[in-house]
Amino acid sequence: MHLKPLPPQPIKIGISSCLLGNRVRYDGGLQQDHYITDTLGKFFDFVPVCPEVECGMPVPREPMRLVGDPKNPRLITIKTKIDHTERMHTWAAGRVSELEAENLHGFIFKAKSPSSGMERVKVYDTNNVPQNIGVGLFARAFMDHFPLLPVEEDGRLRDIFLRENFIERIFIYKRWRDLL
Repeated sequence: MHLKPLPPQPIKIGISSCLLGNRVRYDGGLQQDHYITDTLGKFFDFVPVCPEVECGMPVPREPMRLVGDPKNPRLITIKTKIDHTERMHTWAAGRVSELEAENLHGFIFKAKSPSSGMERVKVYDTNNVPQNIGVGLFARAFMDHFPLLPVEEDGRLRDIFLRENFIERIFIYKRWRDLL
């Protein structure tokens, strides 16, 4: 009796939905990253996530930004000053739990996004002065929930050394998970 080897399991990567060309941005515009879709897409299965749309915000929508304490910022719309912080925190807590079932091996975030930026997101102080020291609300919840998962953002993937490092970390993480 011959046993057939199991087919290789896909390598699933979570990704900010806009990077796949989905029209989920605040202005309804395109933000597709062709390196991600055309090159990395040959090797990875993507699990798209758009925090704003998934927590119930429309497309198009008023732009938002992070305001206040960089360690615990508020997610506020720019013109009308509507605070979406609690809405985003509640949704993000549930979504990261749901993502456990996806067996992700990494995540690619949208740079500079107040919900999905991994680092150096602008946080505006009480004088309306920005500092590039924040983390998007969903990105923070995700990274706190999955501290060992390789993460990167689209802008940093243009750096060949950071890109190579990220891809290597994904394959190392997959091998480690397969051993477990």
